[in-house]
This record gives sequence, C-alpha cells and structure tokens, in this order.
Amino acid sequence: MAIYLNDVSRTFGEYLLIPGLTTKLCVPSNISLRTPLVKHKSGEMPAIRLNIPFVSAIMQSVSGPELAIELARNGGISFIFGSQPIESQVEMVRKVKKFKSGFVVSDSNLTPEHRLSDVLELVKKMGHSTIGITDDGTPNGKLLGLVTSRDFRPEKDDHNMKVKFFMTPFEKLHVGKVGISLSEANQIIWEHKLNTLPIIDENQNLAYFVFRKDYDSHRENPYELSGSDKTLLVGAGINTRDYKERVPALIEAGVDVLCIDSSDGYSEWQQETLEWIKKEYNDNILVGAGNVVDRDGFEYLVKAGADFVKVGIGGGSICITREQKGIGRGQATAIMDVAQARDEYLKNTGIYIPICSDGGLVHDYHMVLALAMGADFLMMGRYFARFDESPSKKLRIGNNYVKEYWGEGSNRAQNWQRYDMGGTESLKFEEGVDSYVPYAGKMKDNLAITLGKMKATMCSCGAVTIEELQRNAKITLVSSTSIVEGGAHDVILKEQT
Repeated sequence: MAIYLNDVSRTFGEYLLIPGLTTKLCVPSNISLRTPLVKHKSGEMPAIRLNIPFVSAIMQSVSGPELAIELARNGGISFIFGSQPIESQVEMVRKVKKFKSGFVVSDSNLTPEHRLSDVLELVKKMGHSTIGITDDGTPNGKLLGLVTSRDFRPEKDDHNMKVKFFMTPFEKLHVGKVGISLSEANQIIWEHKLNTLPIIDENQNLAYFVFRKDYDSHRENPYELSGSDKTLLVGAGINTRDYKERVPALIEAGVDVLCIDSSDGYSEWQQETLEWIKKEYNDNILVGAGNVVDRDGFEYLVKAGADFVKVGIGGGSICITREQKGIGRGQATAIMDVAQARDEYLKNTGIYIPICSDGGLVHDYHMVLALAMGADFLMMGRYFARFDESPSKKLRIGNNYVKEYWGEGSNRAQNWQRYDMGGTESLKFEEGVDSYVPYAGKMKDNLAITLGKMKATMCSCGAVTIEELQRNAKITLVSSTSIVEGGAHDVILKEQT
C-alpha cells in the first residue's frame, strides 16, 4: 500500500501567532527584514541578501521589467518570466540592468551630423532625453557635445536641422574624469545645478553619465537592492528544456540569479539542469529550484546544487494543480517540513539553504506566519499583479478597476515547459486559471502598508529580525469558531462613505 502521512495538511489560515514580550527595542524603526536569498556557509554573508523578504512570481502577468525595477528599488527582487522567447527575456533583463544608480554607460548616442529627426526617433525608441554626441556616434567615442530636451522644440524647429547647430558643445559642458568617485560626481552636479555629468577619459572619450535623478532616487529608496556596480539586481526564470541556450544569453545580459520554474520540481529534469549550470559555470552562477513540498524534494534539489529551494504546490490563488492532479500539500505544513530539513542540513554541513514560500498567502499576517514557520523569503504573484508596475492591462468592470491576472499553467500563458515530463511540446490540461485582481495603485504605497503591518506583528512577537522571529515565535492552531471570532462580529457595520 502507499506510504501514508498521518499529519494533516494545513494552511496559514489555520494558525495565529501568540504575542511575545514586546521590549522597548521592539519598535517598527528597529525591525530589520533583511534575509538571505542564496546559500552560504554558517557565519558568512550570502552573495545576495534581500532588504525585504519579497520576490515576485515568475509569471507573464507579474514580473516584467517595470515591476522588477520598482521592486529592486524597494529592496526585493523579481524573476523575469521565462515563458517567452529568449531574445525578449534577455531584453527585459537588460532594461532592468540599464536602470542604474551611479555611472551609466550611454546607450543613446549620435554624431553632430545627425539631424533633429534622428534625435526624435532615438528618444522615442530608447525613452531617454539625454543623448551623448560623439565623433562616431558610439557610447565611447570622443565627446563633442550633449543634447537634452531643453535644446530643441519639436513643434517649431526644422527636423532637418543638424545636431551640431543645437547641441550644447563640449567646451560649455561640466565634465568629470574617469577615476572620480560617485560622491565627488554628485558634488559637482549639486554645485553646478546639473541634471547630467558626463565622465570622460584622458582622450576626451565618453565613458559614463552620472545623473541627478539617480542620486535623488537613491535617497528616496534607501532599501534599494543593487550590486557593487550600482545596477539593480534582477533574476530570471528558466525551464528544463532550452536552458543550454537560455542561460548563457541571460548571463551575458547581466542577470544576477536564476530560478528553475516548475509546478513540480522534484524531478530528474531539474537535477540535470542544475548540474549542467553548476558544471558549465564552475559553480559561479546562482540558481534556485523547485517547487517541492517535503524534505525528500528539498534534499534532492540541494544535492543537485540548488542555491535556494522554492516550496509550494497548488496554493497559489490562480493555481488548480491540486484540483487537476490531486498533488500538493497545505502551504503551512509544507514550509514547516522543509524548514526542519533545512535546519538539519545546516547542522550537518554548516551550509544554510534559504527556502522560499510560494503561494497560499491570503492576508498580510500570513506573510509573518510563513517567515516564523521557517521561510526566508516569499514569492508572490497576486499581490504584485494588482499594481501599476505589473505588465497586465488595467480594465474597468462595472464601477471597479481591475488588472488581468493569469496563471502560468493556463492555456493563455502557453507555458508547457513549466510542466515538463519529457513528452511533446503541448499543454495537455490547464493547471491555472485566467482571472482579474482588484487594482491597487502604485507598488511603493502598498508595500509601505504591508511592511508596516509585518513590522507591527513582529514587535508584538518580541522579534526585531526574521532570525529572532523564527527562533522565538509561538504559533497556535485555531478552530473554525475562533477564526470567525477574529473578525468583526455581532455588530451592524456602518457603510463606508
């Protein structure tokens, strides 16, 4: 007969946190939500550490470049969806990496002999209003001038006018020399009230731009997640079919971390993918794997080389894997089981493997429960799909605004690679639905509310870090009656005006 597990498969909604001692240190301003993204030796820093424990789901309706930029600016990371041609995914990654705080390599350049029509076309194509004018029109040619939106009037000026007649010439520019520090460059910008400072080498060749807006952006986003080169960090989803072509292209584009995207990650396909990447790149490329729901799946992927493991099958709001295939596990039970395996692995090897909770989050307090149960960070789709920055359309239905949200297991996504079982290239049946989510506005505003709730909950638990929360949190099962008791009851609510 089959192996029968006696434990009940439970969800986050069946638990509550018991308050701990709230010390004077437990105030929201002292709460740290920093958490490791990838494996590391005990006592050492991971290669990537998130400033908030959020990553966005590997979904067409969630993780495009705009959302990836905004999430990284706020301390998390996105995994650009892989259910698209390699070329378009690569371009999305490049777009995030080009959104750079610090020294920016110019990707909008012309020569003095180009015309205003060329300027207008380049602005429309690249979306940048600052154009470097070099002798050969390349990013590193000899700098001869600069064109910004203040140098021309499209509605009045002759579109055939050559750039050399309206650009700001080199002799009128303030410039910095290669080797200058970012703080020194920003000081020049401040002193001379500039928007852009070109950085040149000893031969007057353009090397970089430094922009005032990047300095202002960093001040407005103190938790920004960026690398040593000041580029925002970004991840990308891959599958177990075309990884030998997709992975090299993503690495060349500058991707910081990869994740194998699958509804069921406990497979030899993922093992082969992990082992190929680790061997091909001498274990220098960070790659997560999943999804799994028990210690067996966790240990299998860790042995294959996974840098983090994603946990959750069937718990997503648009996922119907459990209905269709009858596989999965309650998200709370899955997290606790895998977290215990992770802790035992740490004790035996001295290596910490972060785990990601993917799915099953209904309320904001569920996020704290997932972290308390052992998750290091949370992957969310529905939460991020509601925002302006997600790729899906904003629609009005009745008196309400909504955004489209569809699963990678739906026919709309056509993501058959995610359900790879070695067969033909088709999606035999759907494991996800096509739906709407209520429109919520800008990410930053909503994140502030969610993170505020999480910090308040952690204060009540007497924990100022996620590590403390995992060590000291007290969690209790609740009955169906106490769930009802937890909301407004036995009153007539006033209508909101």
